Amino acid sequence: MDLKKGFFLKLKSSFLMFTFFFCMQSGALQAGLNLEQLKNKELIRWILQVEQLCKPDCIHICDGSDEEFKDLTAQMVKTNTLIPLNGELRPNSFLSRSCEEDVARVEDRTFICSMNQRDAGPTNNWKEPAKMRKQLLELFEGSMRGRTMYVIPFSMGPLGSSISHIGIQITDSPYVVASMRIMTRMGKEVLNVLENNSFIPCLHSVGVPLDKGMVDKPWPCNPENKYIVHFPETKEIWSFGSGYGGNALLAKKCFALRIASKMGQEEGWLAEHMLIMGIENPQGEKKYFAAAFPSACGKTNLAMLKSALPGWKITLVGDDIAWMKIKEDGRLWAINPEAGMFGVAVGTSYASNPNAMDTIKKDTIFTNVGLTKEGDVWWEGMSKDTPLNCINWLGNNSSDCLKENIAHANARFATPISGCPCVDPSFDDPRGVPISAILFGGRRSSVIPLVMQSTSWQHGVFLGTTVSSETTAAANGAVGKLRHDPFAMLPFCGYHMGDYFAHWLSFSNKTDESLLPKIFYVNWFMKDENSQFRWPGFRENGRVMKWIFERIDLKPNAIKTPIGYLPDEQGLDLTHLSICPKNLANLLSVDVMGWQDEVKELREYYKIFEDKMPQKILEELDALEERLKKN
Repeated sequence: MDLKKGFFLKLKSSFLMFTFFFCMQSGALQAGLNLEQLKNKELIRWILQVEQLCKPDCIHICDGSDEEFKDLTAQMVKTNTLIPLNGELRPNSFLSRSCEEDVARVEDRTFICSMNQRDAGPTNNWKEPAKMRKQLLELFEGSMRGRTMYVIPFSMGPLGSSISHIGIQITDSPYVVASMRIMTRMGKEVLNVLENNSFIPCLHSVGVPLDKGMVDKPWPCNPENKYIVHFPETKEIWSFGSGYGGNALLAKKCFALRIASKMGQEEGWLAEHMLIMGIENPQGEKKYFAAAFPSACGKTNLAMLKSALPGWKITLVGDDIAWMKIKEDGRLWAINPEAGMFGVAVGTSYASNPNAMDTIKKDTIFTNVGLTKEGDVWWEGMSKDTPLNCINWLGNNSSDCLKENIAHANARFATPISGCPCVDPSFDDPRGVPISAILFGGRRSSVIPLVMQSTSWQHGVFLGTTVSSETTAAANGAVGKLRHDPFAMLPFCGYHMGDYFAHWLSFSNKTDESLLPKIFYVNWFMKDENSQFRWPGFRENGRVMKWIFERIDLKPNAIKTPIGYLPDEQGLDLTHLSICPKNLANLLSVDVMGWQDEVKELREYYKIFEDKMPQKILEELDALEERLKKN
C-alpha cells in the first residue's frame, strides 16, 4: 500500500482532531478500541485520510466483542434495518430486507483498474486508474456525513498462519460490521498480529450522506452510483453505493479472490473459489478435497454433505474460498480465509442440507427471506408447504401478493462456520490441511458425465478452463443461460485469465507432480429427455466422493476414455441405490458428438485470450479433438 501517491485527499486533520472524532463517537456504541491500541502508523494515517475525505460524524474502531455486536444489532433493530427473530426458535438471529435495486453482485459495475488494460484481460471491466480514482474521490467526498465511520480490523485465515493476510475495512454500514464479524476473524486480536505489518485497505460507503433533518432508510444504498473497484498493483479495494453481500463485505470476493488471486500470482500461491472438505473412510483414513463450482451450484451442500454410504464421514473446512500454498513437504496445503458462510437460502432444507439447517438455528443474519407469523424465517424449498400469512422479502403478505416469491432467489444467510455440526477439527489450524484432490464442476444438463478424472496435472488444468454452467440468481442478469466460467473464477479473477491459466500450469514445476492433487470434473445436474435429473439426489454424491477418494491411490478400476478416466461398471458403490440403468449409462458415458461440439465452442471461446492463451492448453484441446475422432 503506497500512501504517498495521493490516492486520497491530502491529510489536513491533526492527530488531536482525530482523537476528538474518536472520543465523540455515538453513545449507542459502548464497546470499541482505544486509539492507543493502534500501533500501526500507516493504519492511523489511512484512517485520518478517510475521515477527511468522507467527513463522518464520528468514528468507531471495532473490537469484535459480543457487547459491540449486541449494541450494533440493537441499533439496527431501532432503525428497522434488522428484524429480531423469535429467540426461542432462532436465538440471536435477525432478518434484513435490502432495497429492491440491491440484491446481488453487480458484475457490470465491478472493475479491475490495473495500470495496463491488457493486464486486466477480456473477462474484467477496466478503467484507467487515475480517472477511476478521480471519480471515486468525488463520490466519497462527504459520503459518510451524518453517519458513523466504522474501522474493521480483520484476518483472512487463522491468526498467525503463514497463508493468512490482514485487511482493514472502513465502512458506514453497521450491517456490514455485523456481517463481517460473522464472516471473518475480526477485532482487537487482529491488531496485535498487524502491528507494523502491511494490510489491505478496503473502503466502503453506502453512498447516502445524511444531512440534518433527514430520516435514514432501513437499507440505504445508491443504485445509480454503484462501483466495486480493485487496484491490483497497490492492493486497494474501493466500494460505493451497494450494501449487499460481496459488493459490501469486502473481505469476501473482493479481497479473498480478486486481490488475493493477484497476490497469489506474484507470490506463487493460489486464491480460489473453492470449498474445502474432509473425507474419512470407515477405516479412519482421511483426505481433503477442494472443489470449484460457480455460485449457487451446490458448493455449500457438498461441503456439508451427509453421505448415504455407511461409515463415510464428510467434514467442513470451508464452503466457498480456498487459499493454497505448496509447503516444505511439496504438497499443496489450504486454509479457508473466511470464518463464516454466506450461503444461498433458497433450496436449502433438511432434505438437501441438514447440516446447514442445523448451523443456521442460531447466531445468523438472514437477508431477503420470508418471515412467518411465528417470527421465524422461510424460503422456497425449505419445506413442502408455504406457511400461512408469511411476509415476503418485500415486506408484503404472501396471501395478498400471490405472484411474488416469499424469498428473493439470491436470499442469503450469514452464519459462523464454528456452529456447523460437521466442522472439521482442523478448520482453524494455522497450518491448513493438505489437499489430495481438486474437483471442478458446473450446472450442465448434458454432455458432461457424472465424474471423470484427468490424466495429468496439465490435462486437469485444461479441464478447469472448460468449466461452464447454466447461470443462476447469484449475479444480476439472465437465469438459465450457459456461460463459460473457467475454474469458477470468471467474476473473481483479478488479472488476465490467460496469465491465470499459465499460473496454474506452473505448479507442475514447483514440486514433484506426483505430490500435487489429482484433478476431477463432476456434474450432478445432467437431465433426461423429460428434464428430470438423472442422478437421484445430492446426498448420493457421497458415492462419487468415495470413488474419487479411492482413485487418488488408483484403487478402483477406471476406463480411459477420450475425455479422461471414468468409473467402470463396478467403480461406483451403488449399494441400496435405486437408479434406472439407462440413467446410469448416460451418466457414465462419453457423448462423442456433444464433446465434438464442445471442442468447437471452446476453440472459439479461447480466442478471447489471444496470445496470452497458454500453448499447453491449446495442445490439450487439439489432443482431445484427435481422441474423439478415433473413438
